[in-house]
Amino acid sequence: MNPSTGEYDAIILGAGAAGLMCAIAAGNRGKRVLLIEHNDAVGKKIRISGGGRCNFTNLDTGPERFISNNPKFCHSALSRYTPADFVAFVERHGIAYHEKKLGQLFCDGSAQAIIDALLRDCAAAQVDIWLECSIRDVEKSEEGYAVYTSKGIFRAPALVIATGGLSIPKLGATDFGYRLAKKFGIELVPCAPGLVPFTLTKADLKRFADLSGIAFDAVVSCAAMEFEESVLITHRGLSGPAILQISSYWELDMPIDIDLFPGAMLDEELQRAKRASPATLARTFLGSRLSARFAQRLCEWRGWSRTLGETSDDDLRAMASALRNWRVEPSGTEGYAKAEVTRGGVDTRGLSPKTMESRTVPGLYFIGEVTDVTGWLGGYNFQWAWASGVAAGRAV
Repeated sequence: MNPSTGEYDAIILGAGAAGLMCAIAAGNRGKRVLLIEHNDAVGKKIRISGGGRCNFTNLDTGPERFISNNPKFCHSALSRYTPADFVAFVERHGIAYHEKKLGQLFCDGSAQAIIDALLRDCAAAQVDIWLECSIRDVEKSEEGYAVYTSKGIFRAPALVIATGGLSIPKLGATDFGYRLAKKFGIELVPCAPGLVPFTLTKADLKRFADLSGIAFDAVVSCAAMEFEESVLITHRGLSGPAILQISSYWELDMPIDIDLFPGAMLDEELQRAKRASPATLARTFLGSRLSARFAQRLCEWRGWSRTLGETSDDDLRAMASALRNWRVEPSGTEGYAKAEVTRGGVDTRGLSPKTMESRTVPGLYFIGEVTDVTGWLGGYNFQWAWASGVAAGRAV
């Protein structure tokens, strides 16, 4: 920083994944860049992601795996900075990684390796980083932007908002980016927790909460979307990858449908088991495919106490239908405290898809989670952070 003026070519607010990548892209172009972070460290979400190993991208990234009121917006940035580009970054820094499943790439070691690599590239690009720096006000003039902070006043013709969303407030998440958008007259799409566990009604909690920790594979569907992955029973409701995925499409009062036997011809299997072992109890048959405790609870709840031989064919068909179409009505979600991302945000119809710049406020950019672009679980949101950060960094 030039201490006499505090002047830069670009100021970036927020040193998470998007902000760090934007700073590197701009700095590599010879721009004087200041990166401001109100936390005491950069990349706090990166550090905890993927169980501490950082699911840093997904090989199957495509625009159809992102949710937005303006679904075509993400095409440009994602096509110009791809998973292969970030993998090249990871390999250039010698970070060992592996594919876990479904295209998800994780560090072999700690997520801190990704943060350290980003910081090395920031240093090489001569990016100035201020930590524990709170922002008191932002003003715009013909010359650009003045950012009033706890560490001084900084000015630049370009201002990039990379302040993230409302998810995981214990990591320092705030609504600052949204408030700043409102200040400059930029429209917002209503926000909601995304990739978040469901809570259940009192009746369902009484029925299932003591099974907390039991997981099973299932197809979960809602709002014409479905995901086949694991479901986890918790002391408050339901979680696991399939639940987190479908939560981003769920709205209050919507039911979700759970297929406990995805792909199975369950009706036929029950009929064959009846003929082969008529003395088998329903809970025994189900317990061979599900957790024994979960199978027993389902049978107690549904009144399936008889042996298969004592159960009519019509009742077996009804049993199969109930197991493949278990309808659950969540009471809500666990909110931003447990949400991995924020749905909604800055309306991308007001941004350039190529540069992330506001169409109405020149020199003002929005990137990463603060925008109305939400990816699926599994590295997609990091890829959006990298891609949108690079798009803005190449433009400021």
